[in-house]
Amino acid sequence: MLFADERPCRTSKTVATHVTLEAAIAAGRDNGRVIVDCAVYKGGVRVTLPPGDRDIAAALAAAKHESAFVWIGLYEPTDEEMGQVADAFGLHPLAVEDAVRAHQRPKLERYSGDQLFMVLKTLWYVDESDAVETGEIAIFVGGNYVVTVRHGSGSALAVTRKDLEERRDVLGHGPYSVLHSVCDRVVDAYEQVARELQIDVDEIELSVFSERRTKDSQRIYALKREVAEFRRAVEPLREPVSRFAQCQVAGMPTEAAAFFRDVFDHIVRVHEQVESLDHLLSSAHDALMARISVQQNDDMRKISAWVAMAAIPTLVAGIYGMNFDNMPELHWTYGYPMAIGIMAVACLVLYRLFKRSGWL
Repeated sequence: MLFADERPCRTSKTVATHVTLEAAIAAGRDNGRVIVDCAVYKGGVRVTLPPGDRDIAAALAAAKHESAFVWIGLYEPTDEEMGQVADAFGLHPLAVEDAVRAHQRPKLERYSGDQLFMVLKTLWYVDESDAVETGEIAIFVGGNYVVTVRHGSGSALAVTRKDLEERRDVLGHGPYSVLHSVCDRVVDAYEQVARELQIDVDEIELSVFSERRTKDSQRIYALKREVAEFRRAVEPLREPVSRFAQCQVAGMPTEAAAFFRDVFDHIVRVHEQVESLDHLLSSAHDALMARISVQQNDDMRKISAWVAMAAIPTLVAGIYGMNFDNMPELHWTYGYPMAIGIMAVACLVLYRLFKRSGWL
């Protein structure tokens, strides 16, 4: 049931595991569908099932052959829809609940037998609002199957599936090749988000240290929240991928470890970028607060200088405005011009002194 763009669709909630793929696609055109794609791979090549025998049960039967496995992709299934797939693959109920509810912390868990359950956070960047949006991918891995459950709009797996089908040598590693490809795609998206955030942080730094008076504190706070969201997706993922990179997961082909080491290297690099971005934002915020403090001091010095210059005329006018009869020069013809001159000269002298000292 492949749609090239992997747009979210949904099947009827009463579809059973023996409904043919063609029927599900036909129903999906009108009602939408939850099963994005279901395929069997053998020896690194996608197997074409007989036209009259194309359903999940047939896919599982075909995947029982050596070096074969089935990969089914789901998009935001309901409890009932996920329950049907869980019954077909024998998925653990706790993992199924986590896959349906989403909003899980990135993790890796092993259940009975060779069943693995891994959760990844998908990220994408919205430049208009400086926001990092999140989605989620839950992956069930068994000896002869992979079930991916996607939530949100990020990291569409149709592209991952297409790229993987073009690499027969990688796909031949079985279900772990799918797990590696999904992890690689998700981490590549992390690196793109980190680049976008770096651009925003560079803009913040230029704005903070510019001569213009800007209001960067709100944007810094918003970006720090996005970086914190970024960290919550990346940091918990290091330990699970490290286990794959060191081939510490039972049942995993040793040849796949090299691919996971590459993913782990990218995760470490992204994690370092996240920490660096957080430190840069904290430094930019401290610099902004220091700059605001300096600006306030400059403003206070300018205000004080103007107040001092205004105090001299006020003093002279206040004294000679008291109207006492026996005041010096009160009845002198040139008394008024003298008072104005004193005011002007005093203000000019103070202005030159304040200008020379940098107060104005």
